[in-house]
Amino acid sequence: MTKKKILPISGLCLFLFTATNLKAQNPIIQTRFTADPAPMVYHDTVFLYTGHDEDKATTFTMNDWHLFSTIDMVNWTDRGAPLSLKTFSWIKTDAWAGQCIFRNGKFYWYVPMNRADGKGMAIGVAVGTTPEGPFIDAIGHPLTYTGLGDIDPTVFIDTDGQAYLYWGNPQLFYVKLNQDMISYSGEIQKVLLTEQGFGKRTGDSNRLTQYEEGPWFYKRKKMYYMVYPAGGVPEHIAYSTSTGPTGPWVYRDTLMRIIKKGGTFTNHPGMIDYHGKSYFFYHNGALPGGGGFTRSVCVDQFTYQPDGTIPMITPTTEGVIKAVRNLDPFVRQEAETIAWESGVNTATGNNGMYVTNIDSGDYIKVRSVDFKSDPNAFYANVAANTDGGIIEIRIDRSDGFLLGTLSIKNTGGLEIWGTQSVAVNKARGIHDVYFVFKGGQGHLFNFNWWKFN
Repeated sequence: MTKKKILPISGLCLFLFTATNLKAQNPIIQTRFTADPAPMVYHDTVFLYTGHDEDKATTFTMNDWHLFSTIDMVNWTDRGAPLSLKTFSWIKTDAWAGQCIFRNGKFYWYVPMNRADGKGMAIGVAVGTTPEGPFIDAIGHPLTYTGLGDIDPTVFIDTDGQAYLYWGNPQLFYVKLNQDMISYSGEIQKVLLTEQGFGKRTGDSNRLTQYEEGPWFYKRKKMYYMVYPAGGVPEHIAYSTSTGPTGPWVYRDTLMRIIKKGGTFTNHPGMIDYHGKSYFFYHNGALPGGGGFTRSVCVDQFTYQPDGTIPMITPTTEGVIKAVRNLDPFVRQEAETIAWESGVNTATGNNGMYVTNIDSGDYIKVRSVDFKSDPNAFYANVAANTDGGIIEIRIDRSDGFLLGTLSIKNTGGLEIWGTQSVAVNKARGIHDVYFVFKGGQGHLFNFNWWKFN
């Protein structure tokens, strides 16, 4: 369990932050700092693998990787930390940017880490049988190592079945992965970074092109894309394209400028198509306490040009405006499925993931909830070691129409779970639902799941 991430600030500042973010969607995760987004679409679900900046970090302090998922692009379910530095016996520090991919009935997660033998960063691979893991070290040693900036792997399987792994800062390398996804054929190849392929950089005699790090490699229709942080620090995002998986590359343009307001000196791209729409993932430093070493993942929707080129994408606080689908309130929904929250955290316990650190005045927002018929009761699975906590169920705003008020009863402990219910008012149509928490001093209770009857 992480500590509350909102650092000590005045009540007025906290009020202004909350008030101005009632319509916010970015950053999409507020319960902890996240970085280096790597989205993957699998079985109609978007799984988002991220890095994790530790609270109050003053350098890249990263010890594990986290996972979130969505089926609507506006509500994100916290799936915990299925991979950490402890998974690998041969490393020491630095759980930096990775990417996960499915093949052969398994999920392969490529991650860079600092070796325990003092030789620097290398890329390892973990394997799991589900997107959520658990993941184990697939080979017990580095998969690739050059000693020349082995960070930020990106992986893609072409339509002919050949898989490619690209990575690197300041160079760009690749290998052709074998069918087993944990070995490769041939030698490590170094991409020739030319002005034609990756743009011209000025002001740095050691870096002649725009390419910096963090590549994101994929194919759309017949075009191959290499999207990457560019231009030095602070970074913007640029991209190159090719008609083949290994080039020759043609530099295209900047697709996201340096984020000046609420930005960081780094950025990291991730791109998917989902339900006929295109989404661009990146990170910023916009949360309270955020900055260059305490980053947060964001997503915005965009549309490719008819010729396949990518338009300039402007980062927003609103994020994804329209949900891909609406959430069903009449089936069990996890409390850690969140569009926006104020004050709470998530944790893993004997009952899986749940919402914790709930104080009076905190709230959770869930977007695009479809009441196809009138509800008559609300159920919540909670754990409490005292009476007195309250969940106000409101729609459309944190002070909106009150559906009902659930007074939480003592269950006997903060990990002793019980389902409690309350009658609610009628409400039809599509609404945002707010769970507003009230009560006395300190943490009130833990919250596992909810549903309407």
